[in-house]
Amino acid sequence: MAVRFLADMNLSPVTVAALNERGWETVRSSSLMAADASDQDILSYARAHEYVIITQDLDFSPLLMLSGFNRPSLITMRLSLPDPETVAARLIEVLPFIIDTLEAGSAVTIDDRHTRVRKLTER
Repeated sequence: MAVRFLADMNLSPVTVAALNERGWETVRSSSLMAADASDQDILSYARAHEYVIITQDLDFSPLLMLSGFNRPSLITMRLSLPDPETVAARLIEVLPFIIDTLEAGSAVTIDDRHTRVRKLTER
């Protein structure tokens, strides 16, 4: 199954469109659930429907770690210029290199120059 991405509300529709144009199936969370859905609700939805979450929200990592699950995989963007075009360009640059780790269950942090991967383990 191909990796599918669920973009948190803090990712612009411009970023989502750019990813889709490049062949990365991406949908904003507000297209599938209430715009005010909690981070926990988004995590649960992504786990149930096999999405990888992309966010700029730092709250997702601790919630995911505390959940005890190895899914969903999570990408947290930590860019100095978080405009939609820069976020999209950095994702398009990095995604081909991390797909296998996302499929295996991981938390990935992408900043301006580095990509850090932590494998998630289920308890």
